[in-house]
Amino acid sequence: MFTSLLSKISSRNLTCGFHTTSCLNEVRLLTRLRVVDNSEIGKRAMAEGKPPKVICVYNKQRVGYIGDRVMVAIKGQKKKGILVGLKQTQKVKVPKFDSNNVVLIDDNGTPLGTRIHVPIPTILRTILKERTHSKGADYTKLLSIATKFV
Repeated sequence: MFTSLLSKISSRNLTCGFHTTSCLNEVRLLTRLRVVDNSEIGKRAMAEGKPPKVICVYNKQRVGYIGDRVMVAIKGQKKKGILVGLKQTQKVKVPKFDSNNVVLIDDNGTPLGTRIHVPIPTILRTILKERTHSKGADYTKLLSIATKFV
């Protein structure tokens, strides 16, 4: 009886420190993002090592995908942004990135920066053009400041 109790305790102690589920790479609430434009608030936050965190994803599933709008908390302020690169597995012909990237925008869709430093997927052109016509916001400026497309 004592040995069976001892084996249960030792097996429980061995498995307590290990996670059996896989890591989540999707963008949800409180996910940290990387600002990839040259906006002043984004540069300061990334230089200080305090990246923005997602506080709202504007879609029904509450999981962010390429081209989705998100609200982020950055330097004690609330800003909106567009997801332009994700770590999670994507649809066919959409590249997978090493980090979760965001471009900060105003309420009307105008980007806060003047240049995007990383390549963005070409599928983002069709996604944002559809949303420009349906939502009324102008995302064509965001596409025009991008220098590289993948």
